[in-house]
Amino acid sequence: MKNRLEEIRKKHGLKQEDLAAALEVSRQTIGSLENGRYNPSIILAFKIARYFNMSIEEIFIYEGDGK
Repeated sequence: MKNRLEEIRKKHGLKQEDLAAALEVSRQTIGSLENGRYNPSIILAFKIARYFNMSIEEIFIYEGDGK
Protein backbone atom coordinates (compact mmCIF):
# COMPACT_ATOMS: atom_id res chain seq x y z
CA MET A 1 0.00 0.00 0.00
CA LYS A 2 1.35 3.39 -0.95
CA ASN A 3 1.22 6.28 1.47
CA ARG A 4 2.13 9.94 1.88
CA LEU A 5 3.42 9.54 5.43
CA GLU A 6 6.97 10.77 4.78
CA GLU A 7 5.72 13.81 2.86
CA ILE A 8 3.20 14.68 5.58
CA ARG A 9 5.68 14.10 8.41
CA LYS A 10 8.29 16.36 6.79
CA LYS A 11 5.67 19.03 6.06
CA HIS A 12 5.00 19.12 9.81
CA GLY A 13 8.73 19.39 10.57
CA LEU A 14 8.89 16.06 12.37
CA LYS A 15 11.69 13.52 12.51
CA GLN A 16 10.84 9.83 12.33
CA GLU A 17 11.80 9.61 16.01
CA ASP A 18 9.34 12.37 16.94
CA LEU A 19 6.44 10.75 15.15
CA ALA A 20 7.34 7.32 16.53
CA ALA A 21 7.33 8.66 20.09
CA ALA A 22 3.98 10.39 19.60
CA LEU A 23 2.42 7.20 18.22
CA GLU A 24 4.18 4.90 20.71
CA VAL A 25 5.89 2.81 18.01
CA SER A 26 9.54 2.37 17.04
CA ARG A 27 11.37 4.61 14.60
CA GLN A 28 11.91 1.46 12.51
CA THR A 29 8.13 1.07 12.23
CA ILE A 30 7.81 4.60 10.86
CA GLY A 31 10.65 3.95 8.40
CA SER A 32 9.08 0.70 7.24
CA LEU A 33 5.71 2.40 6.77
CA GLU A 34 7.27 5.22 4.76
CA ASN A 35 9.17 2.78 2.54
CA GLY A 36 6.11 0.64 1.91
CA ARG A 37 7.65 -2.43 3.55
CA TYR A 38 4.93 -2.54 6.20
CA ASN A 39 1.19 -1.88 6.13
CA PRO A 40 -0.20 -0.44 9.36
CA SER A 41 -2.80 -2.13 11.48
CA ILE A 42 -6.14 -0.37 11.31
CA ILE A 43 -5.51 0.97 14.83
CA LEU A 44 -2.16 2.45 13.85
CA ALA A 45 -3.65 3.92 10.66
CA PHE A 46 -6.33 5.64 12.78
CA LYS A 47 -3.69 6.92 15.25
CA ILE A 48 -1.65 8.40 12.40
CA ALA A 49 -4.69 10.00 10.79
CA ARG A 50 -5.86 11.48 14.10
CA TYR A 51 -2.37 12.75 14.91
CA PHE A 52 -2.28 14.73 11.66
CA ASN A 53 -6.00 15.60 11.78
CA MET A 54 -6.52 13.92 8.41
CA SER A 55 -8.53 11.01 7.09
CA ILE A 56 -6.88 7.63 6.60
CA GLU A 57 -7.56 7.94 2.85
CA GLU A 58 -5.59 11.20 2.70
CA ILE A 59 -2.50 9.40 4.01
CA PHE A 60 -2.79 5.82 2.75
CA ILE A 61 -3.53 4.96 -0.87
CA TYR A 62 -5.16 1.60 -1.39
CA GLU A 63 -4.52 0.19 -4.83
CA GLY A 64 -6.73 -2.86 -4.84
CA ASP A 65 -7.74 -5.11 -7.68
CA GLY A 66 -9.55 -2.30 -9.48
CA LYS A 67 -13.05 -3.26 -8.39
